[in-house]
Order: sequence, then C-alpha cells, then structure tokens
Amino acid sequence: MTKADDILETLSAELLAFARERDWEQFHTPKNLAMSLAIEAAELMEHFQWLDGAQSQALPAAKHEAAALEMADVLIYLLRLAQVLGIDLAAAVRRKMAINEERYPIAASRGKALKYDELGHAPITAEPNRGDPVPTAPTGPPAGHGR
Repeated sequence: MTKADDILETLSAELLAFARERDWEQFHTPKNLAMSLAIEAAELMEHFQWLDGAQSQALPAAKHEAAALEMADVLIYLLRLAQVLGIDLAAAVRRKMAINEERYPIAASRGKALKYDELGHAPITAEPNRGDPVPTAPTGPPAGHGR
C-alpha cells in the first residue's frame, strides 16, 4: 500500500464519519452519488467555460480557489461512491492505467490527441464488462489519459 492509497483510505473514512454523524448514509445511494458527482463536475466546468487554453491555465486567484473547491466536491462524491459500491479506487485506477497502456502505445500515440481506435495499431479486443475495444499491443500513454 502506498502513501497515496493511505490518503484515499483516510479521506474515505473521514467522509463516512461525516455522513454517519449527520445520518446521511440513507441518501448516499449509488444513483444519488453518481448524479451528485456529475453535477459537481459540471460546476467545475463552469469555471473554464468560454476561456481559451491560455486563460484556463492562468486563473485569477479567486477563480482558482473556487475551482479547487469544486474539484474537492468531485473527489468527495467519487470517494463516497467507491465506498458505497465497495470499489478499491486505487486498484481500479491501476487496472485502468494498464488498459490505457495497451490502448495507447507510445509509438502510436505520442503527441497525438486521438482515441485508441483511431491510432491504427494492433488488433483490438473488448474490455471486460463494457465492450469497448482494447488493443492487444504493449503501450505507455500519458498518465491518466482516460479516453
């Protein structure tokens, strides 16, 4: 277990305690948490709406702090959703990164903003439980590339 795993577990425990103290677990169904996650992500997007690339990278201090708090809301709901569903989020991220390493081989994807099925490389198989194509060739995409 890494320090990052410990941080996620600690935050999850703190969020569970917060919800329990307020008797909010009854409202924290997967549906409600997923909807809240999407709503908070949309609120985060509002801080970048209509900005160009340069502006989005140089937010004024107040907007930067507001974006940080929206990111916190997104993480809060994501951690609670993972907790309610019994998902080890750190392990899920590692599994997804392994899939993305196969989908985005460095030679085919470096410097390109293309989806894996547009890269024209190795044969593709289906990802478990989704039916999304997964290339079978070895890879190394940008960290966190969630396409």
